[in-house]
Amino acid sequence: MAGSSPSDNPDSYAALDVLTSAVVILDEQACVVHANTAAQALMDFSLKNVRGQRFAALFSNGEVIDALYHEAREQRFSNKRLDFELERSGHEPLQLHVIVTVLLDDPSTPVVLEMQEIDQQLRQNREERILEQSEANRELVRNLAHEVKNPLGGIRGAAQLLESELATPELREYTQVIIKESDRLQSLVDRLLAPQRRPHIVAELNIHEVCERVRSVVLAEYPRGLVIDRDYDTSLPEVQGDKEQLIQALLNITRNAAQALEERIRQGDGRISLCTRVARQSTIAKTRHRLALELHVIDNGPGIPEDIKDRIFFPLVSGRAGGSGLGLTLAQTFVQQHQGVIECESRAGRTEFTILLPLQ
Repeated sequence: MAGSSPSDNPDSYAALDVLTSAVVILDEQACVVHANTAAQALMDFSLKNVRGQRFAALFSNGEVIDALYHEAREQRFSNKRLDFELERSGHEPLQLHVIVTVLLDDPSTPVVLEMQEIDQQLRQNREERILEQSEANRELVRNLAHEVKNPLGGIRGAAQLLESELATPELREYTQVIIKESDRLQSLVDRLLAPQRRPHIVAELNIHEVCERVRSVVLAEYPRGLVIDRDYDTSLPEVQGDKEQLIQALLNITRNAAQALEERIRQGDGRISLCTRVARQSTIAKTRHRLALELHVIDNGPGIPEDIKDRIFFPLVSGRAGGSGLGLTLAQTFVQQHQGVIECESRAGRTEFTILLPLQ
């Protein structure tokens, strides 16, 4: 229709709802024309209630928005990036990274505010690094494992042949060392290649059945001195996933927590919590999900050593003497095969691993 603008038809902005950033569009009076789903979740308002209202008036320090809006209208910039805090009565202040854009040199053209919580932006950047590192690690491990596997069989076979030619038990002890160490390395290689070999079997499952299986296994290994608390959200829907892989991923994380707690377990006050929650409008691996599962494993141990904190998901990195350094690597691989990710926050007295899995 001649003379119409996008603001005449709010549905013309529906495509913005797929964005992970919060987007608010303001008209020539600085009133809200549209706020996408991410903006409504971030600001805790509904578009129905704020459409037509001055956006700056929604905040106690809205003058910062007014100043930006007027600068944009006066064509002082076409695109501007900055960080600021927005305060709204009854809500926590929002620390935001904001991009202000004016699309055209036209008084009727909307001003676009694209906003993202600084914490969320940092988390997304961290997730991207984890995914990139994990993929590079998997490729390295696959190549290394195959390179080791081929000569390993030859070494073991040669040791067996040599053993059959030796006359004394004392000499055969040396060949037994070679054979046993070859078997140990073969087992290590098999574990490195396990995620690539095993088929991914997907079905509906109850995540709390996974938690209960892991809880029973770990408590059987540590029958005294360890308490594993449950804090489950029973409203969680069924999850689409490979039950055995998710059990193994959670078991690796929980067992790792128990091993870190061995001193406290000896003292009788080791504690691990398994907690499930629903996360709304969650971004995982650059994709926005309306619903996601958060599965937290929290322990009261000494924390992850600073020198390996940024490398705990790397293969063969372990903070425990005698550890293989594969448990968390395999856990991250299994979770990523479910389009999820594992995050970790650690300090002395509290280490928290969070498994994020998309639901919708």
